Amino acid sequence: MKKSMFLLVACMVFGIIHAQESAKNEESTNTGIEFNKLVHDFGTVIEPDGILECDFIVTNNSDQPLVLTRVSAGCGCTVPNWTKEPIKAGEKGFVKVTFDPKGRKGNFTKSLTVYTSDDSSPTRLSVKGSIEQASVAQK
Repeated sequence: MKKSMFLLVACMVFGIIHAQESAKNEESTNTGIEFNKLVHDFGTVIEPDGILECDFIVTNNSDQPLVLTRVSAGCGCTVPNWTKEPIKAGEKGFVKVTFDPKGRKGNFTKSLTVYTSDDSSPTRLSVKGSIEQASVAQK
């Protein structure tokens, strides 16, 4: 009786460990979404030059359509726009980021979080740079 209980517990522990390993492998091999870059550096910009824009290109590497369900920005000075239609397998979409440097100076890093329909963890994108006032840049 003790042997059969031990065997039952050992099988249950082995099953749990195997399930956890399978889940880890599925997460680490999720290659359904790929961005051309995760960070865009605007470099040094002059505040009066106005709004800055950049594009992040996303490729759907899966065999299923991919939907960018939501892109959230950390503040109001950073506004995202993105492909709203499903991105077919093997095709590309975009996340366009608009950043307004008005009233800001110095170094900045702004983050965006991209949520998709592929059940993977969200992807974090960021834009960065340094903002100078017009009088400083002209010297």
